[in-house]
Amino acid sequence: MKKGFKLFGALTLATVLFYSCNKPATQTTEGEGSTAAAASGDLKVAFVYTDSVINKYDYFVKKSEEITEKGKKFEGELQSRAQGFEREVANFQQSANSMTQNQALAKQDELGKKQQNLITYRDNLMQELSVDEANLYNEVYTKVQDYLKQYAADNSIDIILSYTRGGAVWYASDAMDLTESVITGLNKKYNESATDTVK
Repeated sequence: MKKGFKLFGALTLATVLFYSCNKPATQTTEGEGSTAAAASGDLKVAFVYTDSVINKYDYFVKKSEEITEKGKKFEGELQSRAQGFEREVANFQQSANSMTQNQALAKQDELGKKQQNLITYRDNLMQELSVDEANLYNEVYTKVQDYLKQYAADNSIDIILSYTRGGAVWYASDAMDLTESVITGLNKKYNESATDTVK
């Protein structure tokens, strides 16, 4: 198991959201923070830097830290079991000469099964962390997508693009950048709901 389990990979939000709008294309609106969207023909288009939205989303940060801590706990448990197994192997190697051939073979078979169980245990822990990570990505994807739908409706935006390095968008004007506003709004919504849950 790799030390210091790290989760902060970039979540791919390769999603283009389409909305109909009857407001004039030349009008720009102010939402949370600075939320100017540039007009493109009859459509109002904007974008967010995907990595920034995900990595600065308080919910994602909190949950990924929990998974990291879980990974460290699993690592400690696995290390403890591995050390116990290594001690048992060392003891066998020291006492093998005083055993009969059948006793030695039986002990070797026992150690082989324990080794396989240890490998299975390790694989199960890694699988559990992998599932936790995948579930978090899916959950964050849904939360961000739902927020952007509402954000677009509230700010009369027709299309919100996902801007990632090497992605489909090579250039966009800073006037179309909603990243900070979306981050602020996502965190405000999450922190308000977290406060309500505590109550």
